[in-house]
Amino acid sequence: MEKYLAIFAAVFLAELGDKTQIATLAFAAKEDTRAWPVFAASAAALVLSSALAVLLGQGAQGWLSRLPLSLIAGVIFIVLGLASIWDHFAV
Repeated sequence: MEKYLAIFAAVFLAELGDKTQIATLAFAAKEDTRAWPVFAASAAALVLSSALAVLLGQGAQGWLSRLPLSLIAGVIFIVLGLASIWDHFAV
């Protein structure tokens, strides 16, 4: 159970303030939009994307276990952050 609580905490904290949450906030902020359908659609999308990640992870388990995943994830986040900064200042 402790392992699953750690997974929950890691995913929950990773999702706070990310683009998905900001997009959901923007959809919910529209005047003609009801909150529960936005919540349901957003939750379903997150469940489906998580299911896809789990299936891909299980399929690539042997290959991925030999890679430094934390380093790779960190580099990807840095690259995406730099791309976002570049887009912001691009004219």
